[in-house]
Amino acid sequence: MEKSYKEIMPQINTFIFDVDGVLTDGNITIFPNGDLVRHMNTKDGYALKTAVDMGYNVCIISGGTNEAVKSRLRGLGITDIYLGAHNKIEQLDEYLDIHEIDSERVLYMGDDIPDFPVMKNVGLPTCPKDAVPEIQNISKYISQKKGGKGCVRDVIEQVLKVQDKWNSQFDAKYD
Repeated sequence: MEKSYKEIMPQINTFIFDVDGVLTDGNITIFPNGDLVRHMNTKDGYALKTAVDMGYNVCIISGGTNEAVKSRLRGLGITDIYLGAHNKIEQLDEYLDIHEIDSERVLYMGDDIPDFPVMKNVGLPTCPKDAVPEIQNISKYISQKKGGKGCVRDVIEQVLKVQDKWNSQFDAKYD
């Protein structure tokens, strides 16, 4: 019998996220000079930084190539950022090999067809509420939050709570 997401969350030690449609709402504003602007949720940023600070592996694999996105993610402490990834499974395999991570301990959140192969090769495939149907069908957990609207915070917070680490971070900081 296949395990539920609640049975998998205690073993998660790695979070991998797509950008457009997951960390952003998928909309891109194009300025007359050609610059592209994406919007990211600060609550997602807080959860990402918390996961990094607590020693979880955090990686970004995105087909996009925006350097401002990379800068924002680096500012949160994320060092493993693969941009321009058109065959995401190659980046997944490379990342897992470099860090000696078991794919069964990986939570991946994607929202569209390019994420499909990666999601079929991790322990906990997840997606935002507004992911395409093909991605929702293979997800073990569908966040009630949309892409760019707190879905990343949702899955990170749930994993940390299941592992009794969400509240412990506050106790350590504010005792």
